[in-house]
Amino acid sequence: MNNSSLLKGTLQTIILKLLEDSGQMYGYEITQKVKELTQGAVVLTQGALYPALHKLEAEGLLQTYTEIVDNRVRKYYRLTQDGKKDVTIKLEEAQAFIQQLQALLNIKPALS
Repeated sequence: MNNSSLLKGTLQTIILKLLEDSGQMYGYEITQKVKELTQGAVVLTQGALYPALHKLEAEGLLQTYTEIVDNRVRKYYRLTQDGKKDVTIKLEEAQAFIQQLQALLNIKPALS
């Protein structure tokens, strides 16, 4: 599935939600979690991920810290207080958009 243009508009929401669920993650871990959750249908590239992470950090929604793991520096990301508030807003916006898109395309919502 070629989903890069669809993913572009939701990437920040996806990152915020993953960090809300996990507490903290490093970049490669985020890409692997996206791949796992979508059973390989969505592959998040570094070229898409890191600009989004840097933008969220610049907006004050993420904070970072580094740790040495196996003699390598690993940069972790976690939500700030503002990020914790923003994730709720972004999820509500995404859910509303999905409902509107389903109505426009006449798609019945999947039953859980």
